[in-house]
Amino acid sequence: MRTIKRREFIRQSAQIAAGVAVSNLAACNGGVKMKSSEISVVIPRPIQIVIDDVGWWSGEDGSARQEPYRTGIPRNHVPADYQAIVDLGRGLGVRPQAATILCEWDRQNILRRLPTSTWMGENWDNSRWVGPWLDEAADIIRSNREHYELTMHGIGHEFWTDGKFTRAEWADRSGTMRPLDQIEAHLDFYGRLLEQNRLGPFPVSFVPTAFLHGFGPTGDHKMSMAEVIKKHGIGYINTPFNDMYNAKSVQYGLFGTDAGVMTVDRGEDLFDWNVLGGKPAGEITGATCGMHWPNLLHKDPARNSEIVAGWVKFLAPYNNRLDTMLAPDSVFFQEQLAHYICTRVTVRDRFIDLDFKNTGSLPENIAGHRLVLKVQGAHRFGFKSENIKIGSESAISEKEDLIHTVILERLPGTQSASIEYFKST
Repeated sequence: MRTIKRREFIRQSAQIAAGVAVSNLAACNGGVKMKSSEISVVIPRPIQIVIDDVGWWSGEDGSARQEPYRTGIPRNHVPADYQAIVDLGRGLGVRPQAATILCEWDRQNILRRLPTSTWMGENWDNSRWVGPWLDEAADIIRSNREHYELTMHGIGHEFWTDGKFTRAEWADRSGTMRPLDQIEAHLDFYGRLLEQNRLGPFPVSFVPTAFLHGFGPTGDHKMSMAEVIKKHGIGYINTPFNDMYNAKSVQYGLFGTDAGVMTVDRGEDLFDWNVLGGKPAGEITGATCGMHWPNLLHKDPARNSEIVAGWVKFLAPYNNRLDTMLAPDSVFFQEQLAHYICTRVTVRDRFIDLDFKNTGSLPENIAGHRLVLKVQGAHRFGFKSENIKIGSESAISEKEDLIHTVILERLPGTQSASIEYFKST
């Protein structure tokens, strides 16, 4: 029953949050397949893997006692659960985002000085979860950064006052940001917990807890959550727009820019938050493959690899399709998504033309210079250009055709580019 209540809460929050996202896409056709008699060309939709609620050691749903929901599974977490994220990334050649909660990593009980962050308040005691497993898991994270991105989720996931929590840590259920001094304190202590465990620099990405978030300033605040976390180096937020306050102000459909921070629509996950060891099926229709940690794990952690293998088998084909690609990391994901939405592609004669006018209006940290183009045709093609840098090229067979993947780098200041394609032996 608690699962149903949690889902109902999210839906109610979505109704309270204002509106449905709209877009300024009248002049954009990125991602649309353009065809000639020989080829089909598309800027593929990138898909980024985002895994929520990583970081707990207890799996218990403690919400009935004013403790966090945690992951809601019938066992504690172990270092092998962190290895599962690495194995997923390695199996797909990508860097999944692990949206991480850190209170149960507190080795020194520093959270006693931040009573809004835990259910024990000033009496916080995390001694139960201090042990060699912390070092083992931290080593897995540090040693596998090419296949593991630690993303900020929160400290305790909720917000406690007088021993009782309200949802959620960063915003209330209307999407209004918590008091600014509390936001700053939680960010500060999140950084201290990272330092305690030598987990690396402050994250560059953020998933709001309980998906409660506001686009732009909320309540009486003069600045948005995005503007606050930008000061800490975060440049990318991932959250469902159905649950986001002021979603109607999003500028580009699948993403918006808030104080220069890219905010991406997560869409719907394939599983509920506490489904253990799900077998993925269906279709990913947005730019995010969102999941929660239990969805990747087995009841017996020694068998996590079986669940990971199922996800690899499900996700790998998205990298081979003409219209999609698996983003190698979250930075490339942001750049590709900007081009997918805003860069225009057309085909004429033996040329592929790219128009960067709309993409160029985005903040440079969002649009970047890299993008992937996919070209499908019956022949193996080569590509050359005088006004865009052509990096790596590869091709795979698709029935009777070949799908070419071309990595491009836009030259500074260019508003357009033309790529000549030709039959290659």
